[in-house]
Amino acid sequence: MDSIFSLSELLSQQKPSSLVEIPGVLGQTFGQATLSTTLPISKLFSIYEVDLEVQRAIIPRNLSKLMDYVSLYLDNHQPIYFPGVIFSARGAGSYDSEQHVFQLQPIEKLYVVDGQHRLAAFQRLMETLQSQMARAKDRREYDRMEVITEKLSRLYAFPVSTMIYLDIDARQERQLFSDINKLPRKIGGNLAVLRDQRRFYHVTASQLVEKAPVMQHIPVDMFSERGKAPEFLFTYHLLIEILVALFEGRMKSGARNNGYHYEEEEVTDHLSISSFYFQQLLKYLPEPVKGEPAWSENIQIALALFFHEEATKSAKFNRYALEYATKILPHIDWNAIFSGDEKDRLPRRSRIMKAYQYIRSFYQEQNLFLISDKEDVG
Repeated sequence: MDSIFSLSELLSQQKPSSLVEIPGVLGQTFGQATLSTTLPISKLFSIYEVDLEVQRAIIPRNLSKLMDYVSLYLDNHQPIYFPGVIFSARGAGSYDSEQHVFQLQPIEKLYVVDGQHRLAAFQRLMETLQSQMARAKDRREYDRMEVITEKLSRLYAFPVSTMIYLDIDARQERQLFSDINKLPRKIGGNLAVLRDQRRFYHVTASQLVEKAPVMQHIPVDMFSERGKAPEFLFTYHLLIEILVALFEGRMKSGARNNGYHYEEEEVTDHLSISSFYFQQLLKYLPEPVKGEPAWSENIQIALALFFHEEATKSAKFNRYALEYATKILPHIDWNAIFSGDEKDRLPRRSRIMKAYQYIRSFYQEQNLFLISDKEDVG
């Protein structure tokens, strides 16, 4: 019997009846042979492996976010978008140029170069649904079984754009992974939140700028990626922060209601109150121009936090309480909030909370003397 010196020689002696076939177009990418194709996630589950010498460990927070994202598609039939997944064949398999099919032996695998978290999210959701199916079957919840089966079917059939490098080695994989994840810069600032038009406050902010006449007097920069253009007073990102503070009394990072599931009526209600709120600011604050302390980022968030507290003392958001509290605005000395270089030296959150405490204390001490129900400051 002849000696066998490689896995390929061993596989070549096996019967080809159980080959895994991947239809695709052969090409060259950066001087390397690659195969481009689209595969259902169910097929990818059976042919990929993760080499921990190339890939980093799974980051639970990233995985959780991706699972929530895929759940939009499973639970609400919303479209979702993923960049392609990149694999390395490490010399395994062979390409049939006549059939335009890449063939793998059953024990051969493709190694993930980029897309590990995406694949793990689908895998984890598949396992979760299978567990739910087993429980539903034990409890004879047939209607629920039908719902889970439908989700599993769509999950298995979900198409994933795929590129397979046919002949690169582990060292080249590590370099490719590093280049993909280190060199490109992610979008940020306004663009990052503007592109996410599923979340509640993002949608509310977009509609506020688009539909509320009051926002014509408070220019909002919707498209700059970093900072804001000179002609604008607010950034889109700041507007969302103000809405979260006004309706929840929290900073944006702690928002509880900025999810994907809500009724259109909720957006309409928040849009109405938001428009009213900014009308009150325009009525009582100095003219909204750059350099005016009352319209600065820190004080605007602090004001929203304070007015949330006043408007929700009866548990439900009360527009009349909000209207009453805003009458304190003409009496506040905005230049007295920060002393010395505090507005530049303190961390951002500290500046916001200092402004909030100043406004809150001033209101508690002075509102009975400075505000009457009949007062109407022009």
